Amino acid sequence: MTTERTKQYLAATFLRALATGDRSLLRTILDPQVTWTLPGENRISGTACGLTAVLDHVELITGYGITITPLHVLVSRDNMALNLHNTGRRGALVLDQHLATVCTIHDDRIVAIETYLSDVEGMNAFFADLP
Repeated sequence: MTTERTKQYLAATFLRALATGDRSLLRTILDPQVTWTLPGENRISGTACGLTAVLDHVELITGYGITITPLHVLVSRDNMALNLHNTGRRGALVLDQHLATVCTIHDDRIVAIETYLSDVEGMNAFFADLP
């Protein structure tokens, strides 16, 4: 069983690293075989497999200049989920997305990430082209 302290540490570290694009910090909490799955049909959709692919994925996401606002950290017995509000503007495109990012934890490291979105079509439009 993953301790409450570990889940809160992983959540805070993940959010800090995501907000800053800190690849080194992410390496400390992600398993080498980590995966990250996002819905939709755009540049950030699909599944990134392995640490390097996930780190590249984070770099791509943060390259769009979005603001990631943490709302809640939710925990289960062994895992955690992040309730977030992501916003951004690129020209006429506006991102206003509520999401849950569910993190599966094993041996005190994040081994899988799956993101659930409130507006897949909005994400498809915002992330359709490079920033």
